[in-house]
Amino acid sequence: MTMGYDEISQYLPHRYPFLLIDRVTVVEPGVIIRGYKNVSVNEPFFNGHFPGNPVMPGVLMVEAMAQLAGILAFKTKNRKPADGSIYYLGGVDDVRYKRPVGPGDRLDMEATIIADKRRVMKFRCAAYVDGDVACSGEIICVEKDL
Repeated sequence: MTMGYDEISQYLPHRYPFLLIDRVTVVEPGVIIRGYKNVSVNEPFFNGHFPGNPVMPGVLMVEAMAQLAGILAFKTKNRKPADGSIYYLGGVDDVRYKRPVGPGDRLDMEATIIADKRRVMKFRCAAYVDGDVACSGEIICVEKDL
């Protein structure tokens, strides 16, 4: 099952320039999600990070993985924000950066559920470029009522 912009926007409140998921390629509710972001030279953050050596900020890689995890959380609970709740980033653990990400790269990401306790879910996440790990870590998402 793939998800494009229209369906992704039903699960995430983010919009340009902060929606960091272009497509979801695999969703197994309760288990795993995979998707990607095409990193374009036109990304607004490249203007200042860094001129002459554009690098995607690490915090945005974490945010992209958190957005992907948020979709999996909603899919797992069979809910959407329209049902009256949202997932917030609640924490990150053991985040590591292994390679820079720049214009022209495709950031392939995955999130796997490692804990699900009521309104708190924990995910093991990783982001890859050309099969090499760019970023990895654990992300906590917390469900809150709107």
